[in-house]
Amino acid sequence: MKTLTLSSLAIITSLISLNVYADKISTAEVEAAQKGWGDGIVKIGKAKDARKAAIEHLNKFYAFDHGQVLFKPTLASVDQFRGTKKEALSYFIGQDLAEDKGFALAPYTKVRWENEGIITDDDSAMAMGNYFFTKKNGEEVKVEYSFGYIKDENGNLKINLHHSSLPFSP
Repeated sequence: MKTLTLSSLAIITSLISLNVYADKISTAEVEAAQKGWGDGIVKIGKAKDARKAAIEHLNKFYAFDHGQVLFKPTLASVDQFRGTKKEALSYFIGQDLAEDKGFALAPYTKVRWENEGIITDDDSAMAMGNYFFTKKNGEEVKVEYSFGYIKDENGNLKINLHHSSLPFSP
């Protein structure tokens, strides 16, 4: 068995710590991803080709091409979990499932986020809170959310957990 010198150990420790911090997800990155996601929902609703815009949105923000995505959209009750890109696309633009009316086609004029908290853990992050979808008439629809994030090979945040629901109404 070989013995490591203190100098070798210091170099290895430095390399490990550089790698960890290079991949660490920051709160600012999560907030930027949230803003981008909200802007993308608005863009889908305004697009001449909503299908193309929704596919671009899914490719940019979701980790379907990088592993399992746990997706529970707000207005889904019959097929409440959408584990494939095709099912998520149906939810956003209303194509395959009878209950899908095209959530992102509303259209909304903006999406505002209020984070209850963001937890970052090196190469993953979680956020929970409320987001508010503003309709054309100015009315806001409050939705509760939990999102999980990972980084892809290019350092872009991708959603691997999306759970949203309407607030409880007694």
